[in-house]
Amino acid sequence: MSFTNAPVSRGLVLGLAATSIAASLFDVKHYFYILVETHILRYHQPWRILTYQLCYTNSSEVLFAAMLLYNMRVIERMWGSRKYASFILSSACLTAVIPPIVLTVLLRPLTLGVFNYLPAGPTPIIFAILAQYHAMIPRIYKYRLSLSASQPQPTEEDFVGFTFSDKSYRYLLALQLALFQWPGSLLGAAVGWVVGYSWRNYMLPGTLIRWRIPGWLLGIRTQKRNEGFEGLRRRLEGETSSSGEAVATGAQAGNHADFGRRRTMGQQIVDQVRGAF
Repeated sequence: MSFTNAPVSRGLVLGLAATSIAASLFDVKHYFYILVETHILRYHQPWRILTYQLCYTNSSEVLFAAMLLYNMRVIERMWGSRKYASFILSSACLTAVIPPIVLTVLLRPLTLGVFNYLPAGPTPIIFAILAQYHAMIPRIYKYRLSLSASQPQPTEEDFVGFTFSDKSYRYLLALQLALFQWPGSLLGAAVGWVVGYSWRNYMLPGTLIRWRIPGWLLGIRTQKRNEGFEGLRRRLEGETSSSGEAVATGAQAGNHADFGRRRTMGQQIVDQVRGAF
């Protein structure tokens, strides 16, 4: 019931858990991370950019990622499954290419080969979704964690501590996910956040933002939905016309009842207007 109207979020959580467990069971974790010097420069394996976001290589990251995807399912309910899935697929294409290129061309030469590892997992995609969550969902309440016990109710000037909101624990989960295998995971998180905000602020190519996956991939039958809406519209119009006819019939009956009485011109005009409405 918690994934009601969020089939894409349910599929992401189940798929992430299934692929991560399968990678551990079949001992193929070494195919899902990137070492620039070994995999890209020496053995020329660019296909790894298509696989490194498919799963995580440890259970802690799977847990935190699943909790984040679960808590951000409200984005799918607000957008609809088709737009949400299209955004995830577009973000996945960008985040699959940008972090390895930035790591290979920029960060590795600047750090003299120290920054050489890009961990497995869809952390960039999750942070792209988190950017939408941050922009769209307002906080409901705030609470304080005081570090001083001198006053039971300190004023604004005397308060010493931290102020949190109902969204804070989601950001703490995301921060922990970004720091699990830093600096590589932190790079992926930063790129995902930038991609998410660029998509939202129309800073990416328009075709990428407006593109939508076919509805049949998600089981959405557009034609039948349109036919359903059309049938509903016709039924509502029929009920409206029936109500109008009933009102007109009642008005005509009233006019016939008053036919025998003598009416002035003003009364006749008022009766005609009343019958029209």
